[in-house]
Amino acid sequence: MTKEFLLRKLGKNHPAFGCWIDMFSPLATEIIAQAGNDCLMIDLEHGPGSIMDALTQMQAARAYGPKVYVRVSSNASSKIKRVLDAGADGVMIPSVSSAEEARKAVEAALYAPLGNRGVASTIIRAADYGVKAAEYLESFNDQVMVICQIETAEGAKNAQEIVTTAGVDTIFIGPADLSSDLGYPGQPDHPEVMKVITEIEKIVLREGKILAGLPSAGRSAADLYKARYDIVFDGADIGFVVKGAQAKASELRKILGRK
Repeated sequence: MTKEFLLRKLGKNHPAFGCWIDMFSPLATEIIAQAGNDCLMIDLEHGPGSIMDALTQMQAARAYGPKVYVRVSSNASSKIKRVLDAGADGVMIPSVSSAEEARKAVEAALYAPLGNRGVASTIIRAADYGVKAAEYLESFNDQVMVICQIETAEGAKNAQEIVTTAGVDTIFIGPADLSSDLGYPGQPDHPEVMKVITEIEKIVLREGKILAGLPSAGRSAADLYKARYDIVFDGADIGFVVKGAQAKASELRKILGRK
């Protein structure tokens, strides 16, 4: 990876850190962006938001400059192009388990000749509603981040082919789903799961792609950076609110002598 490549895909900071956006509250997203996260991952797979909700999160974050990526719910062209049209800096596709699936994602995300994404640059938010239509078409394929999640046993088996698929920039290893598919549900740090994860990591690093992931109970953000991860998504807006609310309620119960 060159510095120029990382600057285009990740922004000014490398390694980078970010968190998940699942509440779809523009106020919460603005606060999180203001805090200085390098990037945000808007979650349309497990979060309850719509494409319009995702768009308002992008608007809320924009003033503070983080890269804003969106995880779609499936490897569908209609879903991928809509989040990119809305202005996402990249798209993450869950459960990519073969080179064919990786190529499908790339084709949906990129414009010709590298892909077959439909062109609507004269109206979409990503091109400033057409104001920057020509500039957008010229630069988009170089700027966008295409992120494939490897989180199945089949995906792990086909990791080499997925990683080396032209147009795939980043591999995000999903430890929770991967451990479940390998037969160790709820045990992302199980030695057998870690063997598989370590092998995927080696392939990604060897092939010069961006490596992304999230901490687990037995593997902290510091551990991931030590393992040469380029992006760590540590925490989520929901978790921040839950932990803050619980801590404050616990403090006040102690003051009042309540259990």
